[in-house]
Amino acid sequence: MLIPPPHNHPAPPGEPRLSLSNITKRYPGVVANADVSLTVMPGEIHAVLGENGAGKSTLMKVIYGSIQADEGEIQWNGRQIVIPNPAAARKLGIGMVFQHFSLFETLTVTENIALALDEPFDLAALAERVKIVSEKYGLPLDPHRLVHSLSVGERQRVEIVRCLLQDPQLLILDEPTSVLTPQAVRKLFETLRQLASEGVSLLYISHKLHEIQELCDSATVMRGGRVTGHCKPAEESPASMARMMIGRDLPVCVAPEYTGSVGTSLEVRNLSLESPDPFGVSLKDVNLRVARGEVVGIAGISGNGQAELLAALSGEQTVGKGAILLDGVDVGQLNAGQRRDKGLGFVPEERLGRGAVPNMPLSWNAMLTAHRQPEMRKYTLLDFAAARDFAKRCIERFDVRCNGEQSVARSLSGGNLQKFIVGREIMQAPKVMVIAQPTWGVDVGASAFLRQTILDISRSGVGVLVISEELDELFEISDRIAVLAGGRLSEAVPKEQTDVERIGLLMVRNTEQEAA
Repeated sequence: MLIPPPHNHPAPPGEPRLSLSNITKRYPGVVANADVSLTVMPGEIHAVLGENGAGKSTLMKVIYGSIQADEGEIQWNGRQIVIPNPAAARKLGIGMVFQHFSLFETLTVTENIALALDEPFDLAALAERVKIVSEKYGLPLDPHRLVHSLSVGERQRVEIVRCLLQDPQLLILDEPTSVLTPQAVRKLFETLRQLASEGVSLLYISHKLHEIQELCDSATVMRGGRVTGHCKPAEESPASMARMMIGRDLPVCVAPEYTGSVGTSLEVRNLSLESPDPFGVSLKDVNLRVARGEVVGIAGISGNGQAELLAALSGEQTVGKGAILLDGVDVGQLNAGQRRDKGLGFVPEERLGRGAVPNMPLSWNAMLTAHRQPEMRKYTLLDFAAARDFAKRCIERFDVRCNGEQSVARSLSGGNLQKFIVGREIMQAPKVMVIAQPTWGVDVGASAFLRQTILDISRSGVGVLVISEELDELFEISDRIAVLAGGRLSEAVPKEQTDVERIGLLMVRNTEQEAA
């Protein structure tokens, strides 16, 4: 096997930057990748499409050296190589920007970037390089700012600039726009096109098909660990790409028109709450009303008080100043269990760890919140047979793809685990549902199912509050939309009276005003 060439070794004219041949990766009981072949040319923006569990992440880890393929070959700039670890990948010129950032809050931008460098550095000189490179690519950063003071969009810039400082020839981006405003997305696309024009190859993973259609030159479609097709996104529609991904037409969300209030399910009055997190955002005079049968969406860039609002609504933190009313009853001083007793259903943002216990089977995870249901109890004890039956019914009703109710939570894909958690809450017939990031990182098929489910339960008379960073999602399912920025909540307006651009601007302006 050839020793990996230095990262500045260019591809010969006409040669692919990266070529994968028959990559196969097996795990006990599953083949994650089966004979996957893929080619990326210099300067090409190449999308990898597929549902959750299609094998995209495994393939990217093989390319980045995080795992080793069982079979197959990798060619880099025309030479066959082995990539034993991420450090070797970076030396080749392969960089990866992960969906979930890995930054230290109390360190500066420069210090965070220094931690990822494989060669010796001078901190002052590195700070100057950060400033020059970030400005060159339209991603301006202050090298001396502490990370906890940065917006989510600025944190993503740190991750990208960290890769750019290593002079990459191939950049892998995993769901890069999931936390960005429409304006920030456009700026990111400008940067990516500039990189491509300089010969950098890009592998782009996203569930947002309209973005892939706009940005990418070509796409490889995966299903069940295999490559099932190739296309040029500009010549396709989001619907046709969705069909290639899931093998059928994408379901369209429909719901009866919301005709107005029929009583209040959830009301928040003048809520102010200090964040217990030193890097958190305190809530300031928040007012909100969710009617029965209505979906209210809250937009905002992560880190603007969403975690604090969710903690206050769920009962994880009791309120200080103000009141929270559930079906007309003040529950602000009740704990999470007591609020569930009064009809609150809650789906947290973190599926594993808060929504479900990773190593527990689904039947036990069902009991975590549904234990208060009468059928779950036999005399004063929990009925495990009833829990298994509850989980079975949830799996069937909500199309949870798994190996039965004894499957452990961590064995499910993100989309299937989310369907189980949402289904578990709905089957308890709540009066109010609070759902955080309902489809974050979920593929298009499962996303459509979850959004339709939210619409269906709302029209059955449940008041639903959705907190999401996906603006397209909020406009699809919400009746009214508000913006949370800097711990302050704007007035919720009917979605017909606003648009994505206005909401995006409000998110940015309010955040900037709060920081000023």
